[in-house]
Amino acid sequence: MIPLIVTLSVALAVTVAWSIVMRRQTRALDARLQELESKHEEFLEQANHSRAVQRKIESQLLEKQERLDRLAHHDQLTGLPNRLFLAAHLPVAMEESRKTHSPLAILFLDLDRFKHINDTHGHEVGDKLLQEVAQRIQASVRTGDIVVRMGGDEFVVILSGIRTLEQANETAARILAGLNVPLVIAGKPLVTTVSIGLSMYPRDGDDVGALLRHSDTAMYQAKDRGRNNFQVFSPVMDRKLHERVNLEARLRAALELGQFDVHYQPILDIETGRVVALEALVRWKDPEEGFIPPGRFLPVAEESGLIDPIGQFVWRHAAADMARWREEKLTLVPVAINLSAGQLMRSDLRSLIVEVAQTHGIAPSMFQIELTEGAMLQKVDHHSGRSSEMVINEVRSLGVRISIDDFGVGYSSLGYLKQLRVDHLKIDRSFIRDLVSDSNDHAIVAAIFAMAKHLRIGIIVEGIEGWPQLEMLRALGCRFAQGFLLAKPTAAENCAQFLSNTPLRLHDVGADVLATIAS
Repeated sequence: MIPLIVTLSVALAVTVAWSIVMRRQTRALDARLQELESKHEEFLEQANHSRAVQRKIESQLLEKQERLDRLAHHDQLTGLPNRLFLAAHLPVAMEESRKTHSPLAILFLDLDRFKHINDTHGHEVGDKLLQEVAQRIQASVRTGDIVVRMGGDEFVVILSGIRTLEQANETAARILAGLNVPLVIAGKPLVTTVSIGLSMYPRDGDDVGALLRHSDTAMYQAKDRGRNNFQVFSPVMDRKLHERVNLEARLRAALELGQFDVHYQPILDIETGRVVALEALVRWKDPEEGFIPPGRFLPVAEESGLIDPIGQFVWRHAAADMARWREEKLTLVPVAINLSAGQLMRSDLRSLIVEVAQTHGIAPSMFQIELTEGAMLQKVDHHSGRSSEMVINEVRSLGVRISIDDFGVGYSSLGYLKQLRVDHLKIDRSFIRDLVSDSNDHAIVAAIFAMAKHLRIGIIVEGIEGWPQLEMLRALGCRFAQGFLLAKPTAAENCAQFLSNTPLRLHDVGADVLATIAS
């Protein structure tokens, strides 16, 4: 009996002990499970946070990428798409045009005389002007049309889905009209116009380069036709552009090879027949083509920046010729030299005159300057801080006389005649050509003579080619004249006839005319 009780007691003790162990293990397992559940929840929370962070980072990266993409493909000043955008978008637009069989038009825009505005009023005004121009261009086109700023003062407009060339022409006309309305920038009224060239896809090219090149060519044609207009590309324009590029290259070579010369045309006192001045005229003799007319190469020289070295060549050559004439015991007369508006503002004119005068022992007062009306009205240059009035006063202090060339076809305001000291007005030859047959030209010339007399300004008439013109001008009070009737331009070595201090004999008219002039 006792062993059984012992056995049961032992078994019970073992059971109790095992139960205690199991409860401990259960509690340990429960604690472990709770720990694992807590860590799992923490892990899930961290994972969710990481995903949220990842989504935020991805969103920020996407936003940053979009911002960088916009900066890369849009102009910061105007907010318009830029050249990179055009390179990416235009091929897509061309492909869509091909699929839908609807023409695509490219308008290439270049502001007229923007550099003058920028230099005169400052870059801040120039930037605001570009912003206003961009807005006006956008307002002139349809919502789906693309306006691109190529850089500087150049813009491109892409017209997709147009039906006819006339529709593109109408858009170009709207842009012209929109920009013709004066702008007010920083309280200053400004007028800027634009020259537009137009090309069509697929008619004018089947790739991006050809379309842009041809619209650019048409834009230059618009510039050549007086600016503030639009021109549609034609193959003839392409040939003209190649000719212009070729002419510019030949001009550069001509400067290096010494192909330029200076000829002189006398200005006569028609009361005495004596030469009172010589006008220096640059001449370019090309080895293959011969003499190239100034009207053909000077505009290219002006646009390409070659007018400055050509102008300096004329000054130095004229001074050297005057020194040579003096050595030949000829009677020197003042030499008049033409200056463009750009030359007047860009060059240190006073220093140049002093230099060439001292080099050749010529008095600065032996030079005269002929300026257009536009050059006379140049305002303050942004870079130098000088105005045309300041430059003119500087050279006048040397004794240099000032003439206004082509008078009557420039600015309508005559206020500068009382503000600036001017010695002579040279009446534009367009009024002289039909003086005898056109009563309006006669009235204009007579009015100029009357005005100049009251202002004590001398008059020089140029472009005289016939005796009736000369006789009518004498009746109006003309004394100083220039033209083929009196003498044609000639090389320096032939100028002895002009500088002999004797009345000039006219070979193109009869003895009665000679007697009249010599009387």
